[in-house]
Amino acid sequence: MLNILVVDDLELNRRLLTVMLEQQGYRVFTAENGLVALSLLDEQKIDIVLLDVIMPVMDGFETAAIIKERYSQVYLPIIFITSLEDEASFERCLAVGGDDFLHKPFQEVILNAKIKAHSRIRNLSQKAREQNLQLEYHQNQVEREHEIVEHIFNNALENQQSFPTQLDFHLSPAAMFNGDMFLVGQSPIGSLYCMLGDFTGHGLAAAVGALPASRVFYTMVSKGMSVSDIAAEINSVLAKLLPGHMFCAATILELSNTGKSVSAWLGGLPDTYIIDQQGNIIRTLESQHMALGILEDDEFERALIHTEVETTSRIVMATDGIIETINPREVYFGEKRFKDVLASRDNISCHQVLERVKRFAQGNEQQDDLSLVLLNCLPVPEPEQMVEPYSELPFNFSLSLNSKQIKSTDPVLEVVNVISRVPGLNAHRANIFLILSEAYNNALDHGVLGLDSDVKNHDDGFLIYYQQREKALANLTDALIIIDIRYNPEEYALYFTICDSGHGFNKQDSEQQNLVREHGRGLCLLSEIATGVTFNSAGNQVEIYYQLTASSTSSQ
Repeated sequence: MLNILVVDDLELNRRLLTVMLEQQGYRVFTAENGLVALSLLDEQKIDIVLLDVIMPVMDGFETAAIIKERYSQVYLPIIFITSLEDEASFERCLAVGGDDFLHKPFQEVILNAKIKAHSRIRNLSQKAREQNLQLEYHQNQVEREHEIVEHIFNNALENQQSFPTQLDFHLSPAAMFNGDMFLVGQSPIGSLYCMLGDFTGHGLAAAVGALPASRVFYTMVSKGMSVSDIAAEINSVLAKLLPGHMFCAATILELSNTGKSVSAWLGGLPDTYIIDQQGNIIRTLESQHMALGILEDDEFERALIHTEVETTSRIVMATDGIIETINPREVYFGEKRFKDVLASRDNISCHQVLERVKRFAQGNEQQDDLSLVLLNCLPVPEPEQMVEPYSELPFNFSLSLNSKQIKSTDPVLEVVNVISRVPGLNAHRANIFLILSEAYNNALDHGVLGLDSDVKNHDDGFLIYYQQREKALANLTDALIIIDIRYNPEEYALYFTICDSGHGFNKQDSEQQNLVREHGRGLCLLSEIATGVTFNSAGNQVEIYYQLTASSTSSQ
């Protein structure tokens, strides 16, 4: 039922309008002047005001202006009832907020038509007001939730600012939340771990995977797990958590505490570059694997790239938002332009690179998250944390693998899992994994299978090399690899001996040629991590001495 307020100083007009309106089923309130009308409006919910122009105390012009000012949030129609005929009066009625006119004497048909028309407009205005209030409420809720989530994200993605000498990075989200993430952590023995990830899409939906991925990353880094272990665990978590159409392209790498060696797992991101101080590319690390969250655990590939670096080297990681930036002519920034920018000045910073990218875009709206990391290969400060006491019990671990076992198993991870259970050794898990992985694969590839790494230096060399490896492994017979590990608690040291049944190789040639090249698995990397590396004269047995104490690792 509509509530109508009739405001007229003549009682006869008020009674006449009241009778006409009540016959139509409306509830009617009356006032003899504008002041009384304003008081009633404060007390009652009024839907339409019929307002006389000429009244004592407060006339219709003054009353209408006050009504429109006070009740502006929802349309409250004012229909002037007047006997005036001059245009100036009509114009003034409209100027003070009048919405329509009703001439005296009143015609019931016209009155009803005007009331129905304005009531429909008021109903629409009320619905719009209610919807606006709901939208405002939900918007406030969303903003509040975003603030909470942003706070959680900021606390979850920790440590980025803890290594200013080693790291220069920039993350620029295309939406409120970043689908890219950059994680940094330090292992108990001082190695610096970095992970740059790019989830499918951008915004909050893309960012949800950052929380579980970051928790896995920090937990495993704190335990000294290897890069391949970290990648495998994050893949497993994301594969179970994310829907099928979502995944995370990522590069995960470990810089040794001396800053001299790097181990990297690359899955789906653009190429990672190792550059010198002038920005010239020393080596390109190409993505080898599927992005995280796609493959099942038994399908996941753990293979890493290991390489030596100089203290003057810099590692460049970026998400595809940079090379896929487009300008108004729909030209991509591209890899070549990115490389040219890196070499455009000595020790270029992330800020300077991103300025060039934005200048290229020429004001085009950012379509994807832009993330860039420049890692300086410098020694990493020792971590400030307590380490687990080393076991006081010595042990000896020996494993002999025949041809069948060599073909069907990769023993390195299982051996590392066993050794890492010894108190104090888990902190060195990444280094132990790297030592065993390098030594075992060297024994298998160059000792037992007799492969030559020089093949990798040719076009499609890696593909040819692994085809040769697969064929040689399939035809392998009467082979043996022995792994022997000894722990000496008095020296806080591990001794590794890996012996193979192959014909051996020329250690000196391997040092000078194959093992230090870009595909370089070999002595240089082992010597960087371990305290001592010794081959027998035949070249089919290597003994590796690894010191566990903090003072030793910091002096490598």
